[in-house]
Amino acid sequence: MLDLAYIREHADEVALALRKRGMDVTLEPLLQLVEVEGLKQRRNERSREIGSLVRDGADAAPLKQEVREIGDRIRELEETLERTEGELTGKLHELPNAPHDSVPAGSGEEDNAVVRTWGEPRATDPPARPHWEIGVELGILDFERAAKVAGARFAVLWGAGALLERALIQLMLDLHTREHGYTEVLPPFMVHSRALFGTGQLPKFEADLFRTVPGDYYLVPTAEVPVTNLHADEILDGARLPIAYCAYTPCFRSEAGSYGKDVRGLIRQHQFDKVELVRFAEPERSYEELEQLTAHAESVLQRLDLPYRVVALCGGDLGFAAAKTYDLEVWLPGQNTYREISSCSNFEDFQARRARIRYRRADGEKPRLVHTLNGSGLAVGRTLVAILETGQRPDGSVTIPEALRPYMRGAARITREGLA
Repeated sequence: MLDLAYIREHADEVALALRKRGMDVTLEPLLQLVEVEGLKQRRNERSREIGSLVRDGADAAPLKQEVREIGDRIRELEETLERTEGELTGKLHELPNAPHDSVPAGSGEEDNAVVRTWGEPRATDPPARPHWEIGVELGILDFERAAKVAGARFAVLWGAGALLERALIQLMLDLHTREHGYTEVLPPFMVHSRALFGTGQLPKFEADLFRTVPGDYYLVPTAEVPVTNLHADEILDGARLPIAYCAYTPCFRSEAGSYGKDVRGLIRQHQFDKVELVRFAEPERSYEELEQLTAHAESVLQRLDLPYRVVALCGGDLGFAAAKTYDLEVWLPGQNTYREISSCSNFEDFQARRARIRYRRADGEKPRLVHTLNGSGLAVGRTLVAILETGQRPDGSVTIPEALRPYMRGAARITREGLA
């Protein structure tokens, strides 16, 4: 959530930043709300000054007149705001974060900027096939039986496929905890609405969530939600920053608004696994932290020898709560394209303001809002897709990346008969 006081002092800058997202917003109603709060504070200060003057026998008439004028202005504004208060609160809650100055301008993914690439997309002979064909022929991927028990956009992994999914989760957790300094967390897979408000999914994106009935519980769309909110309403010790957590969770998304997109295979499922990276940082260092977090996610792809590129999202493609985002896009030869496999974002203090997460540098200092960051390290199902399509062989088997083999019982390939 944006800071009302900041909007008041930098209204033109905020409006200009939001236009980078393609939004032409009117901030005047929010500015009126800020003005009322400022006037009330000023009236209280002047009232205290009047009390001191009266006790000292001094002339308080000029200040009394100022207080009367302030009161008149407050009443004038409050009459307007009373009619629109609920609407104003909703507008503030649905106002996205202002993009960082370094975010490219643009309206959609075609305007995103490629920052760097790693590895060379490899040609296959015969031409590469998509993972939904490879997995079904190997007997490790089953969409028909998943549909029997849950409907469309679900999958069953059998045998070596299930083991590969589990191996990827274990590799990612081991890498991030042993080499990158993250503390592993196993959070709840259900959260209440306050947690979703804190990270920015509610109220704007409720249609994307699965909610339990009755009750105020939602299945997690990403581990970002429970892990970030572990420190909601807390004041952190500044000496502990940066704090870094990683967590495996299944993720659940309704995919509202994605009708007709990626209907085949594992790319866009209602349920999928992910290992998430979450960091809490001091504001002065948060963009250094974003580069580090992105590098940590990249290292998984490098270990697995999967070609990818890093893309800086433009303003029009930026997520609601993010101030800046890098997408990692892995090369999928069976689809002859790059696909997003991780989004690494700095939210600055947007989530921290909503969730009331602060830190104190030293005893006696005023608490400050922390900066929050997160990124997938990685989306497990999409990593499995990349392995199947990149590692496919002419005989129908799939080569297992060397880094995964210790987690795959030492096997080098997945064949129709199993591990080999």
